[in-house]
Amino acid sequence: MKAIIEVAPRNSIFSAAVRQLEQSRRGQEADFYLSFETARLLFSELTPARLELLNVLRGTGASTVYALAKAAERNYSNVHSDVARLVELGLIERDSDDKVFVPFDAVEIRLALAQAA
Repeated sequence: MKAIIEVAPRNSIFSAAVRQLEQSRRGQEADFYLSFETARLLFSELTPARLELLNVLRGTGASTVYALAKAAERNYSNVHSDVARLVELGLIERDSDDKVFVPFDAVEIRLALAQAA
């Protein structure tokens, strides 16, 4: 399963829901869709540091926030804040032992360029 992050109008959530239903009907594991209204908003939420955390966490597997901070060679407080936001966005989850993990095999960011007039 992958996370698909895109810039899309607010009402595009219905399109994403239809795609997820189609995947489920075909017996496929449904992808996770996350949309932002603008590229600026997307990149303010998914900063390079947060994207790197996703990568480090995917590589290390489920771990505590402290262990993740050490693996990423970053300040614990900053990692804690970034993890909290990534959990809110649905890109990181917590297990029963309160360890964090990335439930996706890949994260795909889609950014369509404006159409020429």
